[in-house]
Amino acid sequence: MLSIIAAISKNNVIGKNNKLIWYLPEDLKRFKKLTAGHTIIMGRKTFESLGRVLPNRKHIVITSNTNMQIEDENVELIDDIKMLNKYINSEEEHFIIGGATIYKLLMPYASKMYITKINEEFEGDVYFPKIDKEFWKEVERKKGIKDEKNPFNYEYITYIKNI
Repeated sequence: MLSIIAAISKNNVIGKNNKLIWYLPEDLKRFKKLTAGHTIIMGRKTFESLGRVLPNRKHIVITSNTNMQIEDENVELIDDIKMLNKYINSEEEHFIIGGATIYKLLMPYASKMYITKINEEFEGDVYFPKIDKEFWKEVERKKGIKDEKNPFNYEYITYIKNI
């Protein structure tokens, strides 16, 4: 089963210059808690933006760069989404973590979405695809903690595929 996990601004921005625009430690803790022990699926740019292999997670990096090599047993490079069939058809949850192209490419195969909605508009150059309410049903919404370390109003919203 594929699940999408993303933090999105009010105007659907998810990043700028291959970086997150905001810093919400509570959301990062949530990301770690949800994805730890699971497979995370991402594009090459997202992998490079991480700066390291995240502990306790298998990384699948989708890239057309056939020269790319990562010497780490927790990283698998693939160049064809057909190689994700075993994850799509699995009972176990696997997380799509970005970027925009990968979200758009894999959204039709996802069964669930964990969205952190930041209730502010940001200037960016990367956008999350539109969430079509005909295909996605909101099943949970929880207000995030706003404090000196988490300076924005935000919510955690969970969607399941509505089919």
